[in-house]
Amino acid sequence: MYLLRHNKLSMQNVLLVEDDPEIAKLITYHFSAAQYTLTSSNTGKEALKYIATDDYQLIILDISLPDNNGLELCKTIRLGNANVPVIMLTCHAEESDKVLALELGADDYITKPFGILELMARVKAVMRRSNQAPDILPQEEDISIGDLVIEPSKRKVSLCGKRLDLTVKEFDLLCLLACNPGKIFSRKDLLQQVWGFAFAGYEHTVTSHINRLRLKLEADLNHPKFILTAWGTGYRFAE
Repeated sequence: MYLLRHNKLSMQNVLLVEDDPEIAKLITYHFSAAQYTLTSSNTGKEALKYIATDDYQLIILDISLPDNNGLELCKTIRLGNANVPVIMLTCHAEESDKVLALELGADDYITKPFGILELMARVKAVMRRSNQAPDILPQEEDISIGDLVIEPSKRKVSLCGKRLDLTVKEFDLLCLLACNPGKIFSRKDLLQQVWGFAFAGYEHTVTSHINRLRLKLEADLNHPKFILTAWGTGYRFAE
């Protein structure tokens, strides 16, 4: 375990979960010269102990850990903290892996080997987006559309009187669309407003979330009545 502590008021608390000692040392060395307080862990079990006892403004998480799958650990982190930014590190470059990481709650995804300057730039970008989260809840009043009721203040969605189990991003996506009935959003628009970025190649995560929302909302997937497709453009919520 590596532990950096600085006595500056502007320091951001960062947790690094990485079992490769060389990569951990490299990241630790460069963070020591920046505005961060960094705690490094090499196992998922140890990382969860740190998360339970301290607050972090960012978590850098390796997908392959000796005692845990980083994707499952990311999912566990999200269940306890919906807002802390998570950057995932992995040796896998397949687009499906990137999409899965984003769907499970990661804010960004970096493939090894990576340049340390790229990592530091990604860290700054993710933390900047976190501090400037888009306003996707433009109203506090409940939204009622037929049997569907959305309560933004409680982050609660009910259909036919039964509460729906939605992830953080599923709720944010639904609320954005429902608050703007009839307005067409491209996948790039939705990435920017819900996830806070619009990187090329990440649009499929929007499609996956839309599909899962439809499974939970629509009685007939062939004839959806809530989330509609604007062919060749994007998606819109029924007026």
